[in-house]
Amino acid sequence: MIISVLQKISVLPYKKVLLWVLSIVALIPLVLSLASSVNQPQVQANLQLYQTNLNLQAADLPYDYLSDRDNGENLKILQTTLLGQNPYSTADQQYEDTRITAEKNLALLQKKYPPELLEKTRGNPLAAEINLLKDLKLKLGIIKAYGGDTGSAFKLWAELINPLNNLVTKPYIGKNAYLLTKLWSDPPEVVSDAEARIERTFKGWFRYVTLKRLYEVQGTIEQLATLETEQVDTAINALIKLTIVSLIPVIGSLLGVGIIIVLLVQLFLRKEKALLWISQDLAWSTPWNVETLVIVFILGFFLVGQIILPLIFGLTWGLLGINPARFNLQVKAGYVFISYLVMAGISLSILYGATKPFKPLPANWFSLRWFSNWLLWGLGGYLTALPLVIIVSLINQQIWQGQGGSNPLLSLALEAQDKVALLLFGITASLAAPIFEEWMFRGFLLPSLTRYLPVWGAIGCSSLIFALAHQNLSEVLPLTTLGIVLGIVYTRSKNLLASMLLHSLWNTGTLMSLFILGSSSG
Repeated sequence: MIISVLQKISVLPYKKVLLWVLSIVALIPLVLSLASSVNQPQVQANLQLYQTNLNLQAADLPYDYLSDRDNGENLKILQTTLLGQNPYSTADQQYEDTRITAEKNLALLQKKYPPELLEKTRGNPLAAEINLLKDLKLKLGIIKAYGGDTGSAFKLWAELINPLNNLVTKPYIGKNAYLLTKLWSDPPEVVSDAEARIERTFKGWFRYVTLKRLYEVQGTIEQLATLETEQVDTAINALIKLTIVSLIPVIGSLLGVGIIIVLLVQLFLRKEKALLWISQDLAWSTPWNVETLVIVFILGFFLVGQIILPLIFGLTWGLLGINPARFNLQVKAGYVFISYLVMAGISLSILYGATKPFKPLPANWFSLRWFSNWLLWGLGGYLTALPLVIIVSLINQQIWQGQGGSNPLLSLALEAQDKVALLLFGITASLAAPIFEEWMFRGFLLPSLTRYLPVWGAIGCSSLIFALAHQNLSEVLPLTTLGIVLGIVYTRSKNLLASMLLHSLWNTGTLMSLFILGSSSG
């Protein structure tokens, strides 16, 4: 059916006009998504707080435990290496910075939404930002109180105790702020059901610190000892997790820097014989013109993926009376997986139908050569991409200051502590996405562009389109950088398996970091 539709389009008298009109229609959702992402928060801000919470857990490894163990000195070195000399001061600053960003976001949202929205509905962006800010102030107060700055802590908690600040969701935060104020008062007091409330509403390091203060005030030595023993296991586990999410990427980045230096020296010495020498001899022989590009990419990728399928899914859920927002995490993960497979299947079918008249294709098109050095290209490309994307991401954070939006899949992955959900997200991100996206962006788009652009231009242009397709402005620079590395790897190796491996390693590393950080949320 898809092939017959393409054949009918190709013989229409006003084919070019129709293609350009459909292209404009297909690109409207992309433009709107990019524009709307300007004032949306990044997941990166949450990731930093998740890692800060993990740092706090790892920092509270009792000195007595370290001094009494044979491996205590090694653990102390690892702890200092990962956390620095003063992790509590760092955590305080991180929460302060995030609080300031949240206040700026709230001010922007208050200009956009009427105040009446809070009284009429819940689960709206304004209420969500207010609750985020309240949660930040509550936790920041605990950090300050733990560090001895009870004056600043009381000031933060006083704002939350005020009844006028508890008209939105999460009114229990005000009660928690009152509980904390009493615990750190002089003299301290214990409110009724304090322990049950702490166990119910606090997690991670914040639960540990608050329970520790409660048991010290109550003088319950046995419970305090049990809590300290539990904290030892938690801290060691946190150190292991931090090693995975921090130290391993650092080691990989150092290896990547070494590879980059070697490649640059080789480029300087060997010039056209160097691996980084991208000449026009590497261009593909492209049998089709720009109309095929438009049909495959604009219509097959954007029109189907951004308009037709969301419309079909929306109408289906509406007829069935189902709200996908209410799905549990397992069902959401399954929905993401199935919808991605459907979109990929349709897009690849359109690609097949559009290129079928040109078969047999010239050499090196959609090449999958198993018996070659694709493993080295993929792994080397991944190590090279690590320092480059990290540096660009740091610059990017300064540009966007926590704004610019993020892929919604990242937020879902942060919550994915369920094995089934994690498996489905893993298959989607680490298998389906690399195969489909590399087939489309590197397998088809990049080679097609070499008919009209120099090879370096085709790599850059395809990388930018790859980044824009993710529909968040804050991700454009990092993803373009990643796309350039993917493009170079594919152009030099002429093997899609190499870029698919690189892409899979990148997504797997990101997903595992999200899972580890999410499992340690405070």
